[in-house]
Amino acid sequence: MGRWTIESPQRLSFDEPVERLDVRLISGRLNVVGTDGPARLEVTSIGVRPLEVTLKDGELSVRYDKRPRVRLWLGPIWWFLSGRRLFTADVSIAVPHHTAASLRLVSGSLVASALRAGVDVDVTSGRVTLLGLAGRIHAKMVSGPVEALGLGGEVRLETVSGELVIADSTAERVYARTTSGSITADLDNPPSHTEINLETVSGEVTARVREDSDLDVHLYAVSGRVTSAFPEVRHSGLTGRKNSASGQLGSGTGRLRVNTTSGSISLLSRPVDKESGWGANAGEGMAADHNQGVPAAAPAERETTGGEAPGSEPQ
Repeated sequence: MGRWTIESPQRLSFDEPVERLDVRLISGRLNVVGTDGPARLEVTSIGVRPLEVTLKDGELSVRYDKRPRVRLWLGPIWWFLSGRRLFTADVSIAVPHHTAASLRLVSGSLVASALRAGVDVDVTSGRVTLLGLAGRIHAKMVSGPVEALGLGGEVRLETVSGELVIADSTAERVYARTTSGSITADLDNPPSHTEINLETVSGEVTARVREDSDLDVHLYAVSGRVTSAFPEVRHSGLTGRKNSASGQLGSGTGRLRVNTTSGSISLLSRPVDKESGWGANAGEGMAADHNQGVPAAAPAERETTGGEAPGSEPQ
């Protein structure tokens, strides 16, 4: 077991293999990227309270040793006066591609890319960006947008107040829900046996699926207009009302459900690109381009290896 206390900007590299990543931060920026090399961590900025880093049995953990304790009625005042100064950090982490990750951030921005073994993201307020991920992907946000690009596997995105954007997804299962905000889904899912569920209480939904899709389609807006670029998907319900539509694309082995309480629904057709490189590998390449220059994924001049870092306590 290795243990390090981070009190100032610092770089670490780890000789032991990392299979799981658990990060719990309060405020700041978190960037996690999959890489072919060993795990690395860089803290470029940190507040008054130090971070505790541990590596045990293949799990790399980054968190505060003591979480802030404050009376509820003083919460917002305490946070703006001193909380952000005490518990803030900008952290970049590079881990092997097949590392399962659990990422928690109360306030700030989070970017996760090129991970293949599933990612669980929970952010209270800020922005979440997901690039080239695979496996079971779950992102939960209270206030702020979620952007997902080039995802595969199973995707579940939720936000209370904020926009959800999904682009070039090859996931077989997609679930996206927001209470207040729009949903934009540009999907390159497999043509058959795909399950897509998009829901919003207040906001517009725009979905684009492959023109060769095999989907059983149901679109319904309580208060809003429904339009479809597929002639097979026709309006249903009361005569003269265009707030619902249904139909079958191809053999209908998959399922597409779109529901909104207040807002319009648009279903668009996506041309099939037989030469497209989208998928898990393509998403990884794009994520690598996006994260080019991330300090945690590059060799460090003042890098210390696991077990030799200042303040380390080998167990």
